[in-house]
Amino acid sequence: MTGGLLVLRSGPQALVTDRGRPGNAHLGVPPSGALDRPAYELGNRLVGNDDGAAGLELLGGGARLRARGNRVVAVTGAPAPVTVDGRPAASHTALHLPDGATLELGAPVGGLRVYLAVAGGLAVEAALGSRSTDLLSGLGPAPVTDDTELPVGPWSGTLPDAGPVPVSVPDTAVRLRVRLGPRDDWFTDPRAALAGPEWTVTADGNRIGIRLEGPPPERRPDTRDRELPSEGMVTGAVQAPPDGPPVVFLADHPTTGGYPVVAVVEPSDLAVLAQALPGTRVRFTVLG
Repeated sequence: MTGGLLVLRSGPQALVTDRGRPGNAHLGVPPSGALDRPAYELGNRLVGNDDGAAGLELLGGGARLRARGNRVVAVTGAPAPVTVDGRPAASHTALHLPDGATLELGAPVGGLRVYLAVAGGLAVEAALGSRSTDLLSGLGPAPVTDDTELPVGPWSGTLPDAGPVPVSVPDTAVRLRVRLGPRDDWFTDPRAALAGPEWTVTADGNRIGIRLEGPPPERRPDTRDRELPSEGMVTGAVQAPPDGPPVVFLADHPTTGGYPVVAVVEPSDLAVLAQALPGTRVRFTVLG
């Protein structure tokens, strides 16, 4: 392992990410990992990495990095301006960075999270089998800051055919498929409560969860004064607190919670929610 990437400017929030560390809820550890999983996986495919290689998740873009040694990188996720040594470059494709070249990512023109894959993957220390930063438990590497030197692992030197290249740009309205339960019986008409209104993504969301603005689901009279013992939470859980609209849990969510979960979002729909800007409209479709 020689050289790597020097972070000249980290941007609003730069985190090391990979597939996460699922299967550790019994230890109080959330799954973590890339919120826009298709964008993360696409980056690794474009640079010829093995599945699960670590890269960067950049909230709001804005990063500037210098290559230490010759590097191959790919910028995916929310589309953002890309330059190499001040010259415009493409996203969603493999880019060759000569030793000393500077890669700069602007703010996304749509969406929130930009992903940077580097051939060989980021060779930071793993915790519980993952290199992902977990903002809730504190596991994994600390958030990346200016002047951080990121080591890069060995690479095969082979780039695959590009194949299909999806771009993560959510529409002005996002539709999320959900399955009711496990506590939908706490609400008077959970199907109508979710599917009827149009919800709005608020500005206080993060990797733990997205809060939605809209009418709180109405509890049944016999549950309004009841307290639910803490029980397990999963990624995509739609938790309905008694005093406000629901929260959709994302990858860094707590592993237990005491408010009823009215439904769970289909896993394949969570990536588009992770890219939804504050103010984005959300509609639920109830399956089954």
